[in-house]
Amino acid sequence: MPGHLEDKVAIVTGAGRGIGRATAALLAREGADVACVARTESELAEAAADVRAAGLIAARAQAALGDVDIVVNNAATVTPVGPTAAVDPDQWARAFAVNVVSPMRLTRAVLDGMIKRGWGRIVNVSSGIAAAPGSMVGMNAYAASKAALEAHTLNLAAELAGTGVTVNILRPGMVDTAMPAWIRAQPPAQIGAALHDRFITMRDSGLMAPPTRPASMIVNLLAGQATGQVADAGHRT
Repeated sequence: MPGHLEDKVAIVTGAGRGIGRATAALLAREGADVACVARTESELAEAAADVRAAGLIAARAQAALGDVDIVVNNAATVTPVGPTAAVDPDQWARAFAVNVVSPMRLTRAVLDGMIKRGWGRIVNVSSGIAAAPGSMVGMNAYAASKAALEAHTLNLAAELAGTGVTVNILRPGMVDTAMPAWIRAQPPAQIGAALHDRFITMRDSGLMAPPTRPASMIVNLLAGQATGQVADAGHRT
């Protein structure tokens, strides 16, 4: 139903490529005014040192477009990757800052207005690794932070039940984006041969979906009434 998000204002993080970019395009097609937030991986790492930037993003979007109705927290970092004994604890903590704290701060910046207006939509993009943390050895920070993001999401959904604000999770499945490409490009000796081989196999299987597939699932969640849902594309990422 083209146009069913007419006049809604949306913020999409990680919108420069992949799932975020496809989601922003679909939202615009559905009539929403979209603020696209994009950072490179290195910029994400720098931003993690000051996650208060999320509040500034919301303020700028509201100043330019009006009250924010929709938030898609898609931006994430997969680093650090490799054996835990070799991981810098500060980098591990940075993964939580980017993958958990920043989404919470952005949500918090717009939540009061959503509640007062009686309508809001929040989708947090997670990963299948949250359901099976032991499935990808070498991605401890990513697994732990995505599990934490899901716990935050489902708890917030329960808190907001009946307010008109829905909060849901999207696990995108195996998607052909820059993140798996980056993992494939890392030295097997550094990240672990099993992890490296797994992502090579994913690519060679021909089963990796285009970003438009999870983007469509996100828009469906935004258009619906359900809350506290985990929409899973059916493949672990």
